[in-house]
Amino acid sequence: MSWETLFTLANGWAIAAWLALVFLPRGPKILALILYLGVALLCLTYTILLIGVMSGGMDPGGTRGAADFSTLVGVMALFDTKGGAVIGWTHYLAFDLFTGMWIARDADQKGFSRVVQFPFLLLTLLVGPVGLFAWLIVRERRARALTKAQAKAA
Repeated sequence: MSWETLFTLANGWAIAAWLALVFLPRGPKILALILYLGVALLCLTYTILLIGVMSGGMDPGGTRGAADFSTLVGVMALFDTKGGAVIGWTHYLAFDLFTGMWIARDADQKGFSRVVQFPFLLLTLLVGPVGLFAWLIVRERRARALTKAQAKAA
């Protein structure tokens, strides 16, 4: 299977999981499906591809040699291959989806509507850490208020 095909499949799989996260009811079964059929499958794909390239069993599509994560030049060389880019992108897809799930569950627990959640989920899909950072800022006030309310009730 080509690196282009793997890239397209990983993207499609991630988008399907994101659509389910944003638009489907967030019951335990749906969340479990997103976690295991979305995040876990992307993690498995990443693991297989990474091991394949690092062991020499798969050609990353560029200069062959040992992957070097200890230097900027080594990381740049890996990302300069089709395989390295697909592996890196799959890494981002998995972690951004996992982060989106955390944001959605946290927002649901704190009583934020889906309309309010949507921009944070979209930011997380497009520019992961920016969406997470924005959510951490917005959630703080409500998290403190809920903690105070729970302390008073106890």
